[in-house]
Amino acid sequence: MAKDGTFAVVRARREPSGKEVVLVGDLASTRIGEKVQFRGRSERHAVHGERFRVLSFVPVLPSTKDGVARFLGNGLVSGIGQRLAQRVVAKFGERTLDVITRESARLKEVPGLGGKRGEALVEAVRARRGEADSLAFLQGLGLGPALSRKLYARFGARTAMQLREDPYLAAEEVPGIGFVTADRIGRETGIAADDPRRARGALLYTLSRGADDGHTCLPLDDLTRGVSALGVPPALVPSTLAALASDQQVILEDGDVFLPELHEAEESLADGLRRRIARKTPSPKVRAAIEAATRSDGKIALADKQREAVERSTEVGVLVLTGGPGTGKTTTLRAIVAVHEALEHRVVLAAPTGRAAKRMSEATRREAKTIHRLLEWNPGTADFVRGDDNPLEADVVIVDEASMLDVRLGAALERAILRDATIVFVGDIDQLPPVGAGHVLRELIGSETVPIVRLDRVFRQAEESAIVRAAHTIAEGHAPTSSARGQKGTGELFVVEAHEPERVIEKLREVLRRIPQAYGLDPLRDVQVLTPMRKGPLGTDALNQVLQAELVPNAPQKGRFRPGDKIMQTSNDYEREVWNGDIGWVRRVQDGVTYAEFDVGETSYRDDELEGLVLAYAATVHKSQGSEFPAIVLVLHGSHHVMLARPLLYTAITRARSLVVIVGEPSAIARAARNVGSTRVHGRLAKRLRASA
Repeated sequence: MAKDGTFAVVRARREPSGKEVVLVGDLASTRIGEKVQFRGRSERHAVHGERFRVLSFVPVLPSTKDGVARFLGNGLVSGIGQRLAQRVVAKFGERTLDVITRESARLKEVPGLGGKRGEALVEAVRARRGEADSLAFLQGLGLGPALSRKLYARFGARTAMQLREDPYLAAEEVPGIGFVTADRIGRETGIAADDPRRARGALLYTLSRGADDGHTCLPLDDLTRGVSALGVPPALVPSTLAALASDQQVILEDGDVFLPELHEAEESLADGLRRRIARKTPSPKVRAAIEAATRSDGKIALADKQREAVERSTEVGVLVLTGGPGTGKTTTLRAIVAVHEALEHRVVLAAPTGRAAKRMSEATRREAKTIHRLLEWNPGTADFVRGDDNPLEADVVIVDEASMLDVRLGAALERAILRDATIVFVGDIDQLPPVGAGHVLRELIGSETVPIVRLDRVFRQAEESAIVRAAHTIAEGHAPTSSARGQKGTGELFVVEAHEPERVIEKLREVLRRIPQAYGLDPLRDVQVLTPMRKGPLGTDALNQVLQAELVPNAPQKGRFRPGDKIMQTSNDYEREVWNGDIGWVRRVQDGVTYAEFDVGETSYRDDELEGLVLAYAATVHKSQGSEFPAIVLVLHGSHHVMLARPLLYTAITRARSLVVIVGEPSAIARAARNVGSTRVHGRLAKRLRASA
């Protein structure tokens, strides 16, 4: 089914035979009574029989009197039913649509069509005619209905004109229209390979792709190579860059090229952090507060490095607390909170994702919010309410899972914190980097200007965990091995070997059946299957279909989801306060509405609001960042070769509290452990921090 909730099943009649046919596909924008030209293929469903799978369609406005009457009278405009439509057609005949769009004053000749009702009819028919013409143009270029609808939603009746003038603008403004698609449109509409518009589109696209890969800027040489790979002559780069810089669409700095938003965010974050780095005057009450928090009756027991972190948090404006699993970050975090509260400081806790914020709340027994919620994102203005002129009422802001923090969000957070307040970043740089541009935690540590406390001692209790040992083994570049039998309760890890994708799936099923018997864990609630990627025979798309049938076998399919389905939110939903990475459960589906349960309670979605939800029986490792589960089953295979890297393997196994099972090829596991991955990104945050050190 379509991910944007537009899947529909439609009954139609063929012309000229009048034979009924069942259509399935991206059809939610079709209307009763209209004539539509479809392209696709016939198929047979095991239950529903013969159907026609629609790949694309173009509305065709009716030309006969009966067709026009059905078109006008089937809900096109509220208040105009079949009777009034028949009167309109009786008056104007087969010219009815032309009269409505070109001679609208004549509608007053029909009783009941004066005033607002007539105006609404004119507007609706003109819009539908414009939509039909635009969709015919777009699908004539080979675009599918989903992309065509996005383009029409952005440019409206000007769609064809806009794409003929500059299709590369669509790649900048419409999600899902990349340079390759825009370039195909450009070639179809006669834009030459050396056209300045094409060079401009390629350059901005390359910078945008760089940001998607984590770079806040690209060196000129890298940018030129990227543009050249798209078939744009390198000789066009200097003049194109100069024109874009003149229009302030790019920023040039010492041989690096930035998109303006990223340049502003990086400069803002660096400037704000520089002002905070200076040492504060320690409070004479600090030592007493630490002793109170760590007294022998046992609130918190601290090792030397942990105590150092607590003390430093009272002395500086910025602190980084880092370390691997089992080194006591959570204990130190609790101690920092306790000491600052004893000093009567206002402490605020935050994390980049909802799952990470929930874990932070559980660890500290204090409220923690996502950064977006903390800063009060306003969808209407597409900006945060909190900022320089409306800062947070906090003396200390602690950010957990800071390895996930990108430069845009980091800059927004820093701007919203009082100038004399302290920021504590807590994170592990061996994990996957943030999805957005700019590796803030890595750059802070790399700058060597920010106070850092590294926790490097693995405590004895944690060292007994096979998961903790495996994480440190992976960090050293070695593949983990199965733990010894009979070590239940100390964090077990097992490797289940399988090679062919079909065999991997078979073993995965066996593992999910065995875990409840051996460990008493619910395979739906307590176990999360992870895999490196979405596509392919062992990606989330394929595995979710397998696991849905395995774990919720008898639930009826109602629309896109089944009752009982495990689902995940894939983007922040500010209205419902359901965040990227949050996992929920479908309770019921009725009357075109899906009711789902998340941590915030039950919420509902119309069919056209399901775009941000996906099945979550299996999830990508990236989507699991910041989360923790009793058990993880990780699928690793040679088909994942482009994603096999140490940070991915390390992140995956550290999502588990008590059990990890890796199903797949030992050679893929070893390759992931050896491959450091692309940890270097282009950016100037560390340089900016060092510049004034």
